[in-house]
Amino acid sequence: MTPNDSRHSARGEPRSLYEETAAAPSTLLTQADCEALTKKILGLATADETRVSITSSKAGNMRFAVNQASTSGDSYDTTITVRSVFGKRSATSTTNARDDASLKAVVERAEELAKLAPEDPELMPELGPQTYKQAGGWSDGTAALTAAQRASAVNAITSVSKEAGLVSTGFLEVNVAASSVGNNKGLFAYNRQSIVALTTTVRTPDGTGSGWAGTQANDFSKIDAGALGRRAADKARRSTNAVAIEPGRYTVILEPTAAANIVQLIAGSLSARQADEGRSFFSKQGGGNKIGVKVVDERVTILSDPFDPETPGAPFSGDGLPTPRRVWIENGVVKNLQYDRYWAQQKGVEPTGGGGGFGGGGGGGGGGGGLRMLGGTATLEEMIASTQRGILCTRFWYIRGVDQRTILFTGLTRDGTFLIENGKVTRPIKNMRWNESPIFVLNNLEMLGRPERVSSSESGSTGAPVIMPPIKAREFNFTSASDAV
Repeated sequence: MTPNDSRHSARGEPRSLYEETAAAPSTLLTQADCEALTKKILGLATADETRVSITSSKAGNMRFAVNQASTSGDSYDTTITVRSVFGKRSATSTTNARDDASLKAVVERAEELAKLAPEDPELMPELGPQTYKQAGGWSDGTAALTAAQRASAVNAITSVSKEAGLVSTGFLEVNVAASSVGNNKGLFAYNRQSIVALTTTVRTPDGTGSGWAGTQANDFSKIDAGALGRRAADKARRSTNAVAIEPGRYTVILEPTAAANIVQLIAGSLSARQADEGRSFFSKQGGGNKIGVKVVDERVTILSDPFDPETPGAPFSGDGLPTPRRVWIENGVVKNLQYDRYWAQQKGVEPTGGGGGFGGGGGGGGGGGGLRMLGGTATLEEMIASTQRGILCTRFWYIRGVDQRTILFTGLTRDGTFLIENGKVTRPIKNMRWNESPIFVLNNLEMLGRPERVSSSESGSTGAPVIMPPIKAREFNFTSASDAV
């Protein structure tokens, strides 16, 4: 890419550039840096309305395989997105160059595209100045994490695996970012966040046993890499010589990661507009939505809070709207759905802020905070002891949608699936495919444990923080067996 290269779209989302051609800075842009850059760009604009979104980021990673580090890298980037509006026409253009010529070019390109774009009857005007609370989610230690520190964490896992005669693989990813949004109506917002995820899969040399462990934090010092290695190694040893069992409906005990894998799927259906238009689970028969309706067990409360130090997010959404704490489901009853500004105006309610669902927590302007589900006091041991026959699941993967009206998904168990008989874990079982909805699971609750923060993405990458309890539920639908380890 040349310094003047940019990515742009008419009425669409900008596409970020992932590499800078010039020498990359080692520190993030400060609030003063972003304010000055925003002011400079706005001074070049001639559109009716102009919004400037800036993300300054740095990322580090280390991948390991066969009990040794295989790759390590660091990247730095600053992306600038200009959104121009003429009447009801809008467009965006993005660049990662900050010289005067490139800034002038990105503004001109956004304005040229906006004049060519079709009118958008739902276009909302830019916001004026807003008041923001300070969000958490920043750690100086995480931001300053070195390659040597990453290697030390990886070694804490691989050394456990080596000593046990097992084979470990995994990924450590660190992301820190500063984001801002400003416009020609006087709005300006700035936020910093840091986040780190560490996951590992440990297998037996013959490939018949596989165990997984992972976690996520904003502060790297809260991650115990050695403990993750020991947990994954223990599951790998215990999962050898797995046997097949008949598919069917079983009582399940979902460890926090497995619970998060399925419960967080509710987020994609929280749009109030989809509900009001009859296109989601939260649509009410006869019209309207299910706000105020009990939809799951009364022990279920799910919320997002960008100011919770354990589930932090940006205090503003992409357009600069403040993102408050939101309780989505309380004691089993739907309390809120996600309203963008246009749909909120149509319905005469306040917009919720955030990009939808539980928002993002990776330092960007998506807002909303992570996802937290309140839990109970039961331990995994107590759940197992109370189960006559059931299945213990470590995590799920290859999760894909089946029916959005019931939030029905399909997926597979992975890396540690065990049969429970007469209150004890008796043997490892082969993985199985399931077809299930988080709504069904949360209606079939039997026990809840203490919530903990997990790494809930299939890839193990950083993302919105998720805090989830272990769950015991009945009638979980396993549809077929899988020979994959």
